Amino acid sequence: MIKREFKGNMASWLGMGNMRLPVIEGQGGGIDRKKAQEIIDFAMQNGVNYFDTAYGYHSGESEDFLGEALANYPRESYFLATKYLILMNPDYKAVFEEQLAKLRTDYIDYYLCHAVFDHTFQQYIDSGCIEFFAEQKAKGRIGHLGFSIHASIENFQTFLNYHDWDFVLMQLNAYDWDYGLSKQMYEILGARGIPSVAMGPVRGGRIANLSPDAEKILRAARPDWELPEWALRWAKNRENNRVVLSGMSTLAQIQDNVRIFSDEIGLSEAEEALFHEALAIFKKDMQVPCTDCKYCTDNENCPVSINIPRFLEVYNTFKVDGPFALRKLKEVESAGRPADCIDCKVCTTNCPQNIEIPTIMRELAGHDNNKE
Repeated sequence: MIKREFKGNMASWLGMGNMRLPVIEGQGGGIDRKKAQEIIDFAMQNGVNYFDTAYGYHSGESEDFLGEALANYPRESYFLATKYLILMNPDYKAVFEEQLAKLRTDYIDYYLCHAVFDHTFQQYIDSGCIEFFAEQKAKGRIGHLGFSIHASIENFQTFLNYHDWDFVLMQLNAYDWDYGLSKQMYEILGARGIPSVAMGPVRGGRIANLSPDAEKILRAARPDWELPEWALRWAKNRENNRVVLSGMSTLAQIQDNVRIFSDEIGLSEAEEALFHEALAIFKKDMQVPCTDCKYCTDNENCPVSINIPRFLEVYNTFKVDGPFALRKLKEVESAGRPADCIDCKVCTTNCPQNIEIPTIMRELAGHDNNKE
């Protein structure tokens, strides 16, 4: 396992994420501790020494399991990273003490404010938790203080400027590099000399399931690689990133990932270009080409007043990100909902892109909890 310098420590390039541990089916989703212990043991035996968890993972069970799983190993042989989520409990002092107890330790190597969103960044600032965590760092109970980010560039920079942060956990994968905010955030951190830790290198598994045409060109180029290997080796090319987290659920996954991070090989220049080409094909294959021209809704073209462009925007996100993105349906401001579509085809007649809008509305109708 390759190790890299990370704030004075030699951390494994591959970090073990503890959000997707194996669970016992049919028993409330509790962690299958026997299978999960096998994964942790394999990690420790093969040089993985960076373990990331959070207060809320696995309904609060992840930290407790990890403390138990690592109890038989010397504390100095691994690094712990965990997080405080203000939306779960505003009592950050009590949460911090609880986390230490669950993890069976008296210090956290890498501590984070968790999930800094546009609607939470000011809460973290106003709560006083950052100052408290800085005090714990001064006392040696926190080694390095950072945050995980899901906000806009503007609010990311505001939060970054608020404190002298040691590191940032960020979404870092090739798709978000091209079509999200990852590249901008990564470059801002690099310019300021703040290292990053990568989460979602395979985009929650989405890059492991590309469209057929996108997958075809990657398999032709490297038939010996499964698709996640392209994503992980791409992440290895980002020099300012010190650890790549992977939420591994099976022994086979960690065995494969340990192999990938046991050499220095990332993607060649040609391979990286091909990977981005495949992702562009995937995006085109999965999304409808709505340009937000509003011809479908201008001049009351939709007789039931559906805000078609906004629903198509959610549809595109759903097709790339999966069912989790459907939560955005409730945020769409619209007099009419997808279920109200009467298949009059006025929208398709006016659509310059020839999008089959009624078909998409029927698909979304089954997911729209705001429908009457």
